[in-house]
Amino acid sequence: MQSSSPVVVITRRPLSVEMALSSSHASSSCTARFRTLHPPPPPPPSAPPILLPPFQLPSNYAPDALAITLPARRLLLPGARAASSPSRRGVSFFSGLVTKGEDVRRLKEELLDAIAPLDRGAEATPEDQQRVDQIARKLEAVNTVKEPLQSELLNGKWELIYTTSKSVLQTQRPKFLRPNGKIYQAINVDTLRAQNMETWPFFNQAMANLVPLNARRVAVKFDFFRIAGLIPIKNPGSGRGQLEITYLDEELRISRGDKGNLFILKMVDPSYRVPL
Repeated sequence: MQSSSPVVVITRRPLSVEMALSSSHASSSCTARFRTLHPPPPPPPSAPPILLPPFQLPSNYAPDALAITLPARRLLLPGARAASSPSRRGVSFFSGLVTKGEDVRRLKEELLDAIAPLDRGAEATPEDQQRVDQIARKLEAVNTVKEPLQSELLNGKWELIYTTSKSVLQTQRPKFLRPNGKIYQAINVDTLRAQNMETWPFFNQAMANLVPLNARRVAVKFDFFRIAGLIPIKNPGSGRGQLEITYLDEELRISRGDKGNLFILKMVDPSYRVPL
């Protein structure tokens, strides 16, 4: 009986499997070597948002560097905005003019409202006088007519609407003996003549020569009076004073006398001529 030889069984993977494994291993090895030699570029940084909560630009973000370096003196059209600059220095020159005009109009309205219940100043308390004076000074500060004695706006007939002068208001008299009607003052700059006119109940008038002392101050020299509108009296040099025009436009005039009195008048007839 012959002994049987041992049987050796050799198993092999299918060729397709070996090729796939070999190919996969080779590919992974090549890819690894390629990545080592040529690392991938870093991803691009994400752009910062234009507005971040709470709606502020990040500190390192300048969307328009050119606009930031533009001079702040650029003139803009009325109503236009400097979108790249949050500074108020970008406000236009024209907007400034509009603002100033609005301030003048508001101050004039405030002044007229303060004066209205004071009976031309006859009923004004010291507190009322102080308030009116403060508003008047604000208007004087924005006066654009720097040489009123050279301005045609001064010509014409003005109505007195407020004064602190007791001699004009006659506040020391009983009310029925005061000048209760309107009081006017007329000025003509070409002839340098002035005329003061009372109405009811006395109808007195006084005329004067004006002697310029500077661009807005005159010496007043009265030379003619008319009592009760009927009796003329010539008396040159009988009365003297000074008057400074501190605010002037086409409808309002503020003046101050040499004794510290305040006079506020409104225009009623720009065509009026003072008799020579």
